Amino acid sequence: MTSTPNPLADRPVVPDPVDSRSETVSALERGLSVLRCFAAERPVLGYADIARITGIPRPTVNRLVATLLANGMLKPDPLSDRFTLGPAVLSLAQVFLGSLDVRAVARPPMQAMAEETQASVYLAVRDGLDMVMIEACRPRFSILAPRLDVGSRVPMAVSALGRAYIAALAAEEKNQLLDSLRLLRGPEWASIEPGLTRALDEARRLGYSTSLGEFYREISSVSVPLVGPGGEVMALNCGGAGFVFTEDKLRGEIAPRLRAVAEKVAAEIGGRVPPAQA
Repeated sequence: MTSTPNPLADRPVVPDPVDSRSETVSALERGLSVLRCFAAERPVLGYADIARITGIPRPTVNRLVATLLANGMLKPDPLSDRFTLGPAVLSLAQVFLGSLDVRAVARPPMQAMAEETQASVYLAVRDGLDMVMIEACRPRFSILAPRLDVGSRVPMAVSALGRAYIAALAAEEKNQLLDSLRLLRGPEWASIEPGLTRALDEARRLGYSTSLGEFYREISSVSVPLVGPGGEVMALNCGGAGFVFTEDKLRGEIAPRLRAVAEKVAAEIGGRVPPAQA
């Protein structure tokens, strides 16, 4: 199966909003925005690509790339005059993933659910205005090529993962994030907001959020928020092809199982699953 293009592929990389801009270093923010340009669907980029995606002037991009190359965060692509992520990024990613004990706890029940339901099951955390996968489980004998894997990113507003994450936030943080998403999406927001509003209300009443072909047209999924012991919010997701994972199946069969997995993980790590408020 061919991979569907990421709808954010050519969208400017917007840095995560912070409360006090005086405490940030703009050069560092720009360097990080360069790294965030690289994704599974665009692993190799040139100077012009990075300038277009980030909106950073080309001379500044040249200096940023030179600095990242010198520090191993980027490396030259041997087949072109472009670049890929370097080994230093992998080292940082391994440290980050290794520190997440929740992955080790979540993997067994996630894999069991994947086998039982013949669906893909993901665990994700927030990165900027996207959700990034930190664990991915799928049936061992699935005939379909995976669309997402550890490190894949999905947009918050149209994915079940993002909607579950937003629903679990405190009111003030939720409103700030929605404002940032509104700015990011621009004219598209008018068509996105109704589905997002419905999903957030659904999460409040039922304890889970859905995305029915709103991210990938042929994919439907359900997500449940999971709050760690320190208050960090994550989300679990389960789903697959929409003709198999119909809305009725997601709501009647998958959502209760996924919530049980989330509650099991929460109990083992000292976290919690936000209750439904119906």
